[in-house]
Amino acid sequence: MVTTLATFRLSFHFKPFLIMKKLFLGFCTFLISVSLFAQSKYDQREAFNPQFYPYPGNDFRSASGEPGPKYWQNRADYSINATLDTANHGINGNVEITYTNNSPDKLKFLWLQLDQNIYKKDSRASATTTETGGRWANAKFTNGDVIKSISVEYNGQNYTPKYTITDTRMQVWLQDALATAGGKVKLKIQFDFTVPEYGTDRMGRLKTKNGWIYEIAQWFPRLCVYDDIQGWNTLPYLGAGEFYLEYGDIDFNITAPANLIVVGSGELTNPQDCFTSDQLKRWEAAKNSDKTVAIRSDREVTDPNSRPKTANITWKFKISNTRDVAWAASKAFVYDAARINLPSGKKIMAASAYPVESIKKDGWQRSTEMVKGSIEHYSNMWYEFPWPVATNVAGIVGGMEYPGIVFCSSGSSGSSLWGVTDHEFGHSWFPMIVGSNERKYAWMDEGFNTFINGLSTKAFNKGEFDEASFFDDPASMTGYVFGDHMDGLYNVPEVIQQSNLGVAAYLKPSMMLDALRNVVLGKDRFDAAFREYIARWAFKHPTPWDFFHTMENVSGEDLGWFWRAWVLNTWKYDVAVKEVNYIDNKPANGAEITIENLDKMVMPLTVLVKESNGKEQRINLPVEVWQRGAEWTFTVNTTSEIKEVILDPDKQLPDWDRANNGWKKKAF
Repeated sequence: MVTTLATFRLSFHFKPFLIMKKLFLGFCTFLISVSLFAQSKYDQREAFNPQFYPYPGNDFRSASGEPGPKYWQNRADYSINATLDTANHGINGNVEITYTNNSPDKLKFLWLQLDQNIYKKDSRASATTTETGGRWANAKFTNGDVIKSISVEYNGQNYTPKYTITDTRMQVWLQDALATAGGKVKLKIQFDFTVPEYGTDRMGRLKTKNGWIYEIAQWFPRLCVYDDIQGWNTLPYLGAGEFYLEYGDIDFNITAPANLIVVGSGELTNPQDCFTSDQLKRWEAAKNSDKTVAIRSDREVTDPNSRPKTANITWKFKISNTRDVAWAASKAFVYDAARINLPSGKKIMAASAYPVESIKKDGWQRSTEMVKGSIEHYSNMWYEFPWPVATNVAGIVGGMEYPGIVFCSSGSSGSSLWGVTDHEFGHSWFPMIVGSNERKYAWMDEGFNTFINGLSTKAFNKGEFDEASFFDDPASMTGYVFGDHMDGLYNVPEVIQQSNLGVAAYLKPSMMLDALRNVVLGKDRFDAAFREYIARWAFKHPTPWDFFHTMENVSGEDLGWFWRAWVLNTWKYDVAVKEVNYIDNKPANGAEITIENLDKMVMPLTVLVKESNGKEQRINLPVEVWQRGAEWTFTVNTTSEIKEVILDPDKQLPDWDRANNGWKKKAF
């Protein structure tokens, strides 16, 4: 999902970025003036404390960062039938859930998520998130999820269970505890809800000149995760915190008036029932085209002959090994598609659905090209995209991700359209493939995704939309990102102030991974470890500690000092040149340079030494130089007087005070 500071990257461009950059630099200057003569806060015993991991590896999660030999996770398969009532903006549905208990525990009850209850007037989100305003506040209220009936089938018995609904969670009690190691139970639930016009910027409906666009998500009861870390994960849905879900296969059928086009997660299994004969031919042509093919063009949107002559159509979708599904429907849709080429040789589809109002210079007519570029890049760089179609939908939602389908603002174009499209499809890897707990660790999906977005943006059309901004200059952002007002990464999203979420969940963890890749490990070691993390935890549930373990074991580096500073604390980085002395006062004998660490964070450091005779040297100091204390003195073989010493000359590190990063020969 795009949010707060990250949204700026998608909405504004060069000139506003320069204004913001000047403001941040001014803020930094003020802070620096306060700290120029501060004593060092550094303590090497704290930075390099050997006790980092809170628990050792076990049979479930190896100390190497891999799933252990007895790793387990439960499974939820869904079969859903739903009808879209366009007259009342409602969804009526029934779902059959097959839940498999692979845990070692007998389960006397099940917990499910009823996310539509966030829109009720008496919801916890209405009492908290709505009161504070902002992106996730409810503009209007609905009746939430109306549960009409529940039945359970287990051990040959069918019965109506006792159940309790608490805000956005529902507890279903079983007559007999669900057996361990593969026990299965079926739940059948009938439900309905009203589609809110503005659904916490994750779903909703947009009125266009040719009809409503419905973007439907969090729309059916879903199992909460039961894991080896916490048991049942039942944090309520409040808005900022996203989702944590079990994997399984989902079949879903959407019945809607025939003049609507419906798009959804996964494969459309009955295109012959859903398209005209001409559209079906174009659909097949798109499967074999690297160029965008119009399934229904903008000229056909108002043509009644562009839809089959029947009252209603049931669109049938299926998707395997997924944590969720979403869909969209509208009679206003222009619909186009193209082929995606995966590294294995497999061919899948990129598709886009949007209203005619979204067609403008570099507008949504380029969306499918962007989807294709994004998916192909990430598939080649990190891990192959696992689903048969990737669909981008234009609507009221600013930017939100679901497996195989994303919702992006209908008003986006150019770099903002690329940015939001690429960001939301980047979420296919975090957290759709790598299923981390978004309700707790936003930095593990938003931050990781923002990091890979930076690489994909440079790659797409040779950097067509890689515009200059303060996001690309970490040094200019340090005063803001590491300021005393800023929340740290290791907080649940609702604890982070809304104005800080763009930094704490998106920008800072992205900066962290850039620093780890470019400064600490190098690209080859980092990329190998990051790919291994994705492969190990694809369609599984990693914790932060599994990520830490994997990156360390694959790269061969103990990184406790790194995670402690960037993730677990809000430490600052501030190194300074303290003094420069020549050996025996003779430049030809070499020089001793003393540097000092004034704050708590440590990092490897590059030092640039410029001599009066034009000679330049780069000295790369490993992080271990700080293990003995706050000062480090090293010798440089010089042949003439030193003209200048510069710490971090490439400005790759988040140095709090760059005014003390240099030393210059005094002029007499």
